[in-house]
Amino acid sequence: MKIHSPLFDRIRVKPEVDRQRRRLLPTCQWPGCDREGTHRAPKGRHAEGEYFHYCLDHVKEYNQSYNYFAGMSDAAVYAYQKDALTGHRPTWKMGTRGPEEKTEGYRDPFGFAGEMGGFERFEQPVTESRAIRTAERRALEQLGLELSATAEEIKTRFKDLVKKHHPDANGGDRSTEDRLRNVIQAYNTLRQAGFC
Repeated sequence: MKIHSPLFDRIRVKPEVDRQRRRLLPTCQWPGCDREGTHRAPKGRHAEGEYFHYCLDHVKEYNQSYNYFAGMSDAAVYAYQKDALTGHRPTWKMGTRGPEEKTEGYRDPFGFAGEMGGFERFEQPVTESRAIRTAERRALEQLGLELSATAEEIKTRFKDLVKKHHPDANGGDRSTEDRLRNVIQAYNTLRQAGFC
């Protein structure tokens, strides 16, 4: 590399002191203060994104007396807090958007389906099923059965488990009594719920 290259002149490890740029900060906006305004403080409601520049002492004093909700009634503060839960975005109740949701088929406002040949509607077969509560679900798991088990399957499985875990049937082994109690309790739960 040549020493007198124009590229070599542009490389500087450390600029000279007089060439270092001093960071320009505004002066403190507190009346009568001439220090640097190193800290920002919000101007208030309806002036979002606007700030005062204060020194450290004055920003502390400003923050102690700052109240975003000053001048608002209690109802207005409550409404603001309620809207803050959704990020101040509008919301709708379920099913109140209008008649377009109740039309036959599917809605495609952007026409994506038209580009791909349209929607195909798949009908799920309607099967009558009862709502299964958590206790009933646990009882079926205790017996080792699926949610779709019939009454005959439940009775058969119960009889098999009782024969397996009853102390009279397994040679007097009392180590499975807890399991037997759980099986009996699960069967009674299912019987009371009308499964068998």
